[in-house]
Amino acid sequence: MDFHDFTPKHFQWRLDGKVATITLNRPERKNPLTFGSYAELRDTFRALTTAEAVKAIVITGAGGNFSSGGDVFEIIGPLTEMKMPELLGFTRMTGDLVKAMRACPQPIFAAIDGICAGAGAIMAMASDLRYGTAEAKVAFLFSRVGLAGCDMGACAMLPRIIGQGRAAELLYTGRSLGGVEAERWGFFNGLLPRASLAEEVAAMAARLADGPTFAHGMTKTMLHREWAMDLDTAIEAEAQSQALCMATQDFRRAYDAFAAKQTPKFEGN
Repeated sequence: MDFHDFTPKHFQWRLDGKVATITLNRPERKNPLTFGSYAELRDTFRALTTAEAVKAIVITGAGGNFSSGGDVFEIIGPLTEMKMPELLGFTRMTGDLVKAMRACPQPIFAAIDGICAGAGAIMAMASDLRYGTAEAKVAFLFSRVGLAGCDMGACAMLPRIIGQGRAAELLYTGRSLGGVEAERWGFFNGLLPRASLAEEVAAMAARLADGPTFAHGMTKTMLHREWAMDLDTAIEAEAQSQALCMATQDFRRAYDAFAAKQTPKFEGN
């Protein structure tokens, strides 16, 4: 896929240099997801696995909100009429979006303002780095519609981000987590002013995109894979991964630049 000419149907796409920005763009409804947007986002992240032009990704929402989650009338209503095979097909498809986000090698930044709820909170959770505003409200709303909190990997991932007890509280109650509390709990990596959120997150993404991107991809891969490893296995896996990074030209460029008292220019190889 040529991401320079990419024109998705269900969200906005922009590629500035090496940084791609995905903007959920239904501001009149606080950017809910639909069957179509779930599938297109999943397919996009799958394609990004081999997108050499894209080195970092930002996800955000239009109109002062991140995402209100699954559209009540376009998703939740139809789900109440489906039989089990169709329901399982849907839940597997939404889970595949998270799998695709975790499998693509580029670091994913979530820039979060306003409402970040349900599947929107899951997309934020599945990102590598999350920056929010004091006005942001994060909520895993599944219990409020009679569903379990174990949705799209939440019971696996959220405790690793904020801790088991805090994750349990959010997943049982569905309550909103304000921006200040989200940063204190570690869900947000930092708080930024509303007026500069997009600009500052884009700048952070650009700095990573100019770095040793092969090594960044390795870091992301190992952060994900080591969840299921014992320590000895993890140390051996990291030894092999780091040896691969030492064989790259970026490692040589960093050494040569250090020796010359210059700033290295990484190329991702």
